[in-house]
Amino acid sequence: MANLQMTGILEKMTGKDKDYRYMATSDLLNELNKEGFKADADLEIKLSNIVLQQLDDVAGDVSGLAVNVVPLVKKVSEARVVEMTNKLCEKLLHGKDQHRDIASIALKTIASEVTVISLAQSILVTLSPQLIKGITSPGMSIEIKCECLDILCDVLHKFGNLMANDHELLLNALLSQLNSNQATVRKRTVSCIASLASSLSDDLLGKATIEVVRKLRTKGAKPEMIRTNIQMIGALSRAVGYRFGPYLGDTVPVLINYCTSASENDEELREYGLQALESFLLRCPRDIYSYCDEILHLALDDSANEYTDDEDVSWKVRRAAAKCLAALIVSRPEVLAKLYEEACPKLIDRFKEREENVKMDVFNTFIELLRQTGNPNEWCYSVPSEGTKSQFLNVVNYSAKQVGQVLKLGPRCLLNQEVPKIVKSINRQLREKSIKTKVGAFSVLRELVVVLPDCLAEHIGSLIPGIEKALNDKSSTSNLKIEALTFTRLVLASHSPSVFHPYIKALSSPVLSAVGERYYKVTAEALRVCGELVRVVRPNIQGYGFDFKPYVRPLYNAIMSRLINQDQDQEVKECAISCMGLVISTFGDNLKTELPVCLPVLVDRMGNEITRLTAVKAFAVIAASPLRIDLPCVLENVIAELTAFLRKANRALRQATLGTLNSLIVAYGDQIGSSAYEVIIVELSTLISDSDLHMAALALELCCTLMTDRKSSPNVGLAVRNKVLPQALTLIKSPLLQGQALLALRNFFAALVYSANTSFDTLLDSLLSSAKPAPQPGGVAKQALYSIAQCVAVLCLAAGDKKCSSTVDMLTEMLKDDSSTNSAKQHLALLCLGEIGRRKDLSLHANIETIIIESFQSPFEEIKSAASYALGNIAVSNLSKYLPFILDQIDNQQKKQYLLLHSLKEVIVRQSVDKAEFQDSSVEKILKLLFTHCESDEEGVRNVVAECLGKIALVEPSKLVPALKVRTTSPAAFTRATVHVRRAAVLALSTFAHNKPNLIKGLLPELLPLLYDQTIVKQELIRTVDLGPFKHVVDDGLELRKAAFECVDTLLDSCLDQLNPSSFIVPYLKSGLDDHYDVKMPCHLILSKLADKCPSAVLAVLDSLVDPLQKTINFKPKQDAVKQEVDRNEDMIRSALRAIVSLNRISGGDCSLKFKNLISEISKSPTLRDKYYSTRNE
Repeated sequence: MANLQMTGILEKMTGKDKDYRYMATSDLLNELNKEGFKADADLEIKLSNIVLQQLDDVAGDVSGLAVNVVPLVKKVSEARVVEMTNKLCEKLLHGKDQHRDIASIALKTIASEVTVISLAQSILVTLSPQLIKGITSPGMSIEIKCECLDILCDVLHKFGNLMANDHELLLNALLSQLNSNQATVRKRTVSCIASLASSLSDDLLGKATIEVVRKLRTKGAKPEMIRTNIQMIGALSRAVGYRFGPYLGDTVPVLINYCTSASENDEELREYGLQALESFLLRCPRDIYSYCDEILHLALDDSANEYTDDEDVSWKVRRAAAKCLAALIVSRPEVLAKLYEEACPKLIDRFKEREENVKMDVFNTFIELLRQTGNPNEWCYSVPSEGTKSQFLNVVNYSAKQVGQVLKLGPRCLLNQEVPKIVKSINRQLREKSIKTKVGAFSVLRELVVVLPDCLAEHIGSLIPGIEKALNDKSSTSNLKIEALTFTRLVLASHSPSVFHPYIKALSSPVLSAVGERYYKVTAEALRVCGELVRVVRPNIQGYGFDFKPYVRPLYNAIMSRLINQDQDQEVKECAISCMGLVISTFGDNLKTELPVCLPVLVDRMGNEITRLTAVKAFAVIAASPLRIDLPCVLENVIAELTAFLRKANRALRQATLGTLNSLIVAYGDQIGSSAYEVIIVELSTLISDSDLHMAALALELCCTLMTDRKSSPNVGLAVRNKVLPQALTLIKSPLLQGQALLALRNFFAALVYSANTSFDTLLDSLLSSAKPAPQPGGVAKQALYSIAQCVAVLCLAAGDKKCSSTVDMLTEMLKDDSSTNSAKQHLALLCLGEIGRRKDLSLHANIETIIIESFQSPFEEIKSAASYALGNIAVSNLSKYLPFILDQIDNQQKKQYLLLHSLKEVIVRQSVDKAEFQDSSVEKILKLLFTHCESDEEGVRNVVAECLGKIALVEPSKLVPALKVRTTSPAAFTRATVHVRRAAVLALSTFAHNKPNLIKGLLPELLPLLYDQTIVKQELIRTVDLGPFKHVVDDGLELRKAAFECVDTLLDSCLDQLNPSSFIVPYLKSGLDDHYDVKMPCHLILSKLADKCPSAVLAVLDSLVDPLQKTINFKPKQDAVKQEVDRNEDMIRSALRAIVSLNRISGGDCSLKFKNLISEISKSPTLRDKYYSTRNE
């Protein structure tokens, strides 16, 4: 039936009436679009012939519609599509002029619609020679050449890698067209060669580049040919990225020479040259390194070229120079200091640019400079490179003068010196009429405040008129107002309030009028500014030095008008609620008549699902106000609403509710009935579990507040005992318990004792009895014993000296029992003694140290370990008595040395964590002892010594580092580098980078090559162990490589300004991505981080990173692999996909054909596709 219908349509398409033909073509299009359409062989032939005939239709609208039928080639057989392609090529090359455009569009449509590889190959067999013929045949018209080049460009972009056999032929044909006299042909040829280049082999790419450079070097070449060839170089670089790196040595000097020697009238040549150099900087950052100085000077010279008249196009050169400079800034963060000295003053000077588009590019370049300055950690100043080692050793003893010298080298300090010039120049721009210019100027100011938060204190007065004008001027757009308000908010938040007091009147008026704007984004931003204004107007409750009262009512009225308005955007509603919370908490004592009106409105907003979270947070702000705002009219309702919120599924709401309840009970506890407390306690008990430790911590903190607030109410204590205590005793057994939740649990037990509603002995028994060993049903893990011990210690201290002393005696009695029958109790007793001893001096308990040391003889390893932990912690509270004892024992007790050294490590750790100070004599004794034992025969002893030395480095670096330096030259084998020692050194560097990056910044130029060397697989560290029936390969360097990559990961966070990512990615990161499982995981993290922080360096080498990632995601474990191996491989694939997601975010899929194919492969594999999307949505 369908075929009969089609026959009727095809007959009508050949009719004489053009309207009939048009309608029939439209019907055909509808039929072909139907999902179930399938044609037989005869109908296919008729269909393809009639469509080709329609393309030649004299009526333009019919032939135009017929082109839309061409995409349905996928509905007909391969042979028909190839036949259609041949006939279209014939029309293109030899048909009438009026049919050429339609044939060209049809061929492009076929190329874009074909997705099956086999069909594409069949089409290319005939299409490729025809297009080459159209391009190179002498008799062909310019129009035909241009159409062929356009089609070829599309075909190469999509199927370039399928045409490998024709690459050389295509390249030769296209290179010859670069000499064409027609500019349009040359322009299209450049695009074609660029599309071809991404799939060319290295040899052919080299041939193309050498040929273009040879043409550039030819003397006497026409200016237009030189321009084309320079364009060609830039296009090649953009197409192939890092692969162009090896040819920069030949190319860059030629380009720089042309740019410097070009005549003043040849702006296009200089523009194309600068565009090519920009591309090199972004895509080949490693290879361009040696030319950066020359490029910097060239860009600065060209950016300063003044214009001569209205016909002048030199603005194009200045724009290209600005973009080239931006590329240099982005790709070379390590030369920021030099850029500030040489480029910054000239950029500021160029703010006065007359051409608006160029001015925007200058602003954007300056913003990039600011962003790079703000990129590294707060300490982004380099230690001077000369005499670095000696300075490194003495860095902790810097005098104020030396610190000043170090800071002077920092980019932020150099930026700070330029602030007056920046402000002066920007103020001039804010007086311009152009809206676009003013938006750009505010963008610069905004970025400046983000990077240097307190830099505009002396310039606020000069900036106020610009802000006023932007907000008040009738010609101002919403975009300008938003930029001006955002800058105002940031500057108010980052400067001292007193700076603004002289200008509050001028500033508040336009801001308050902006609150009434119709566009919701302006209103929301204006409300955020009001929030900052509230803090500035009354920075403290006393309000000394500034009369804030005239501003209270205007602020309140403006915000209230938005608060009561229900018909507005959610963002505005939320901002109005937050702002009103601030107004009440800051000005409540001046709004006594208004509070009964606005507080019920806020309570009403708590009942609305959309605004309740914001309203809950607003009440937390009000409750925390030092003004003790009077809330009797709404307090009961608020508490009831909040208690109900604790049952809601929304986690953020529960979290905010707990914080707000805490603040309200602290401030208004005397006004809340105990029955309300009991309801709250019942709800809290359900939140205390290890499924959400943060929530558990907040709930326990609220319990503590309730107990301390209502000591007199026995019902509250009873409710806590019955409802919360059982949950707390379950939580304490969790192996996940740590951090804030553990601290809250400790405080909870202390509060229980203080509240006098619970007996100390009962609580102590509950805690001790909860510590059953793990194998028993309901037993606890080893980590949980430490949590229980800490809670016991806090409980004892809260109960007073008498109870504490009796508990210590009871615990020491436990240690005297036979450990073989009672090991679990002894284990817990030792941990409890350690935790109590760390908090309270136990020297009054005679011989407690010797009782603990006796446990070193226990047959159980966990008891020995607990005993060394206890001894070290007891020593912390009385170093003068116990430290000499431990040191003496280490020297005299050879067999107990390992455990005693662990005790010493506990002492040192506590000193570094608690920021306490050793006596100098103690440090020297410890160092002497440790260095004596670093040559011990036992590796365990040597490792503990190394850990002790590392911890001392955090407490007393000035004493340790010189001593370590002396010993690096020691002849003793154990003192110098083995693989383990190298790993320890890498871990030490990682620790410094994480905790005190300023200590190592100056050393990084020397250390980085050594660190990178540790990431390479070393064959000498790989050995084969013969296990009889089979051989096992052991890689002793694996842990070292893993540690080295993890160290690089840490350095990326703290010392990015000192690293050159390009030299690390290839070859080191690339080899890590193809290494063992344990090495790949940190490498994927590093790649994601680099994609975020240094996208240009990653994009430059994206092609080379695809293969190892592809190999990882396609790896399949053996059939007989155990579950652990399968799970590890799944984790590995997810890890690689996370890196691919990060790369896709920055590449947009257009930078690398190989990467594009990888994404396509992932989307075609159902399992990989699902994992990819779930990873992307994490």
